[in-house]
Order: sequence, then structure tokens, then C-alpha cells
Amino acid sequence: MYPEIEPYDHGLLDVGDGNRVYWEVCGNPDGKPALVIHGGPGSGAGAWWRRYFDPAKYKVVLVDQRNCGRSTPDAAEPDVDLSTNTTTHLIADFEQLRRQLGIEKWLLLGASWGATLGLAYAEQHPEAISEIVLFSVTNTTRREVEWVTRDMGRIFPEEWSRFRDGVPANDRDGNLPLAYSRLLHDPDPAVREKAARDWCDWEDTHVRTHPNWQPDSRYDDPVLRLRLARLVTHYWGHAAWLEEGVLVQDAGKLAGIPGVLIHGRLDISSPADIAWRMAQAWPDAELHLVEQEGHGAGGTGTKELILQALDRFALRS
Repeated sequence: MYPEIEPYDHGLLDVGDGNRVYWEVCGNPDGKPALVIHGGPGSGAGAWWRRYFDPAKYKVVLVDQRNCGRSTPDAAEPDVDLSTNTTTHLIADFEQLRRQLGIEKWLLLGASWGATLGLAYAEQHPEAISEIVLFSVTNTTRREVEWVTRDMGRIFPEEWSRFRDGVPANDRDGNLPLAYSRLLHDPDPAVREKAARDWCDWEDTHVRTHPNWQPDSRYDDPVLRLRLARLVTHYWGHAAWLEEGVLVQDAGKLAGIPGVLIHGRLDISSPADIAWRMAQAWPDAELHLVEQEGHGAGGTGTKELILQALDRFALRS
């Protein structure tokens, strides 16, 4: 990966409804514009994202999506209202920032939830997108949410039983993310903390399907646990407010936009058929299934493919 770099510009974008979204720009001010779309929802755009880009060739924009990272207010605060944090709101934030920065088109780099959001953004605003690179591809459909919150219990039955039993008995056969979301907004801080820990324990379990897996140390932070759990359950509980299957159905809107989809074969909680179906529907996308790697960019094969794609696209005008 490329050396660590620092942003040369940053700020808080007032997007309305009391929300201010953190953004930063690094690399070459005259370089090819690129937008990083982080996962989670709620993970924030860590500095490690910058290192995928050749700093001499790219103008890289990182954004902390609403209510996470350095954006305000923080979803971890007890009384924060998430009703104005939806996929539609996040897409509008990107467009407002693009116009503010004077960018005509930018490349998208996203992962996991960021893949869903990147696809939704690109299908609504294809005129603003030059290329797309996605890894750990998701569409956040109801079927995918059901898979990761229920069907993965067939892989980790003991851990899933604890996860299911973390909600009241009358909620255990329903929408588990929404059941957890209610607990995460309970007035009792002890209830919120237990729900956040139970949710994040499952988050760290269902991706544990490949040889390179390591426990996620971020979950040691109680503030991050609550922030992430609140935002993930908010989005998963509503299937990202997207019509079921719409991202594949509308993939024709991406015609003419080159794309690279990278997915670990052992990413069982986000199965490879998600990326495969998208590649089938999007004629300008190439799919890379990486053997012996799982969710995220922890493996060398996934990292190399990301770097190769970005280096190649840096040469496109």
C-alpha cells in the first residue's frame, strides 16, 4: 500500500436537520477525484483508506457518514435522532459535497455497507461517477439481512443462540435488527450497553469464516460499540430503505461506467452470489473472487486487486 498521508483540507458540511458531516481531502489537488465510501454503517472513514491511492495521481475525498466518526451529532449519544439518517440522506450528502468541492466526476471506492451505498449512489447519479471499485460486495436486501442475522446461525449455532436470546422472547422470531435497535435506544444505559455488546459479539462472529480472521479490536471501545450497533441495526432493520433487489434491477444505469468487484470466496455472511449477480447485470464490471479470503480487506489478494484497479483507473482521463 502507499505511504501514509495527511489531508490538506477538511471541514464539516452542514447537511441540515442539525447534522454536520466531516470530510477531508488528501493527495494531489489536481489529481483524479475519488470518494471513499466506508462500511458499517457507522465505521467511519479511517486513515488506512488513504493508502490505497497513489497520492501523486489521486485527489482523495474521505467522508464520515452521518452520525459517526467525526460527524455530529454522534449516534452513540443517548438522545440522537436517526430519522434523518437514511440511504437517501447519505446520497444527498455526497452530492452536496461534490458540488461544494467543484468536482465533476469521481471514482468510488467502497466496501461492505459502502458497496451497497456506492451502488445506490451511482445508480441515482451515474453522470457523477467515473469508475467504481467495490470489495466485500453487499446489496443490503431483506434476504441478505435475514441471512446474516438468522441463517448464519447454521454456521455458528451456539453463538447465534446467544445473539437471538439477547432480545425479549416475543421479538425472537421477528426482525432481529429492529428488536436490537429498540434495546439500543432504551432509557436504561445498562440495557443499551448489553445490547451493543451482544450485537457486536455477533458482528465479530459471522465474519469468522476464513484463515486470516482476527478479532476486531474496535469492539473493545464502548462508545464505538454503541455507535456502530445503533447505525447497523437502524439500516439493516429497514433493509437500507431500498426496494428489494433494486440495485441489480437498475444495474443497467451503470452502463459505460467501468467497475471492479472483489469478493472473498470464504465471505460466508455476505455470500459470493451477491457480487456475481451484480456482475451479471452490470456489463462494464469485472468480478474477482479471491480464494481463501473472507469479508474485508485483511487478505493480501484483496489488497492487491484493489491497488491494481485503482492504479489502472488512475490512467483514465
